[in-house]
Amino acid sequence: MVFTTEKTASLTFQIVQLCAGFCLVYVVIKSTQLYFKRQKLLKTLEGFPGPPSHWLYGNIHQVSKKIQYMCWAEKFPYAFPRWFGGFVPAVVITHPDYAKTLFSRNGNLLLFVPIGRGLLVLNGPKWHQQRRLLTPAFHYDILKPYVAQIADSVKVMLDKWEKLIAEDPTKSLEMFDHVSLMTLDSIMKCAFSYKSSCQTDKEQDYYVNAVQDMTLLVFQRVTSAFLRNQLIYSCTLSGRRFKEACSLAHHHTEKVIAERKESLKNERELEKIQKKRRLDFLDILLCAKDENGVGLSDEDLRAEVDTFMFAGHDTTASGISWILHSMAQHPEHQQKCREEIKDILGDREDIHWDDLGKMTYTTMCIKESLRLNSPVPVVSRQLSKPITFFDGRTLPEGLHIFFKSEVLFFIPFYSLKHSRPTIFQNPESLKSRRAKSS
Repeated sequence: MVFTTEKTASLTFQIVQLCAGFCLVYVVIKSTQLYFKRQKLLKTLEGFPGPPSHWLYGNIHQVSKKIQYMCWAEKFPYAFPRWFGGFVPAVVITHPDYAKTLFSRNGNLLLFVPIGRGLLVLNGPKWHQQRRLLTPAFHYDILKPYVAQIADSVKVMLDKWEKLIAEDPTKSLEMFDHVSLMTLDSIMKCAFSYKSSCQTDKEQDYYVNAVQDMTLLVFQRVTSAFLRNQLIYSCTLSGRRFKEACSLAHHHTEKVIAERKESLKNERELEKIQKKRRLDFLDILLCAKDENGVGLSDEDLRAEVDTFMFAGHDTTASGISWILHSMAQHPEHQQKCREEIKDILGDREDIHWDDLGKMTYTTMCIKESLRLNSPVPVVSRQLSKPITFFDGRTLPEGLHIFFKSEVLFFIPFYSLKHSRPTIFQNPESLKSRRAKSS
């Protein structure tokens, strides 16, 4: 009995030793691979000097505020590497000519939000096919009747603000949440012909909350050196919250698609849609057929709806909120915009399509506000071909990023406006006349 116990203990010890040996060998091999990979990346980026980085943390511990990018953009003009951890660099572009070179190439747009393979992230033949299919939804004339529908959504938002201010005139108002609901309501009406009550029904604002959660969680993940691994991230609280937020967002789009599909089963409703002078976005998706008579798959359909709804309402809400913020900071410009619009409307309360082209000063203020605070602060690309910039510096094919050992083209628009005083004098100042020629 004692002999059996000793034999079992010895066997267990040997197994533990063997496992420890395997783990040690794996760590040594992995460390060697990471070392050579970092050396290769350093050699690739040796023509792009940048801020010093830690071999493990990269520059993550140095980036706490937007002002850090401003300092780096001044110190390292045109472009510089920024390391997300010790083995995941990004090429940060801070010069408009560099950005122009990159945007003119057929690189892949990188997103950190799972909205599927929609038009926004497609490339190649499938992009051309989808783009040709969806072009009628963006016809200039189709936008005209949307003015009244958007105006109705804005009125609902303004009525809410009046009630909230009446309840407590001294309390500040968080506008972004309300603007997000308004833009979601507008896009649901215009692009999907969906009568939404998301602005007034508290139970309907779950989609906006889910999108905001996804945006925050994605930012936290991208700026972390340890959460980029999918397995590690899925085990964290943030990973589980992100999965839940994605499920809520997808549930919303699936509900919109399902209700429209159900309505199309009604012959009268189908006939009504087919008689429209121009179909809306969802009509086109559901009725689209290729040369073989095959429509979009459920996966492609949801990807396009997810892309349009997510990107369409969130970026618009961000842009509008920043415009309101800029006007509040510059009451003299706000007053001029108010006077211009009052002169155009006269005794009318509703804005018409033709009025928009007459709002020249307001348009300049909007453009200048968007220059100061872009609704999409960062854009990334994956290189599909080698690229050479105007100063002769080059980068090879295959540099990319997304939870692997790669290099990202990372373009923060807030650093572009600071990088060249000859392009934007006093870049932090709002000067409406600056946008006159743009």
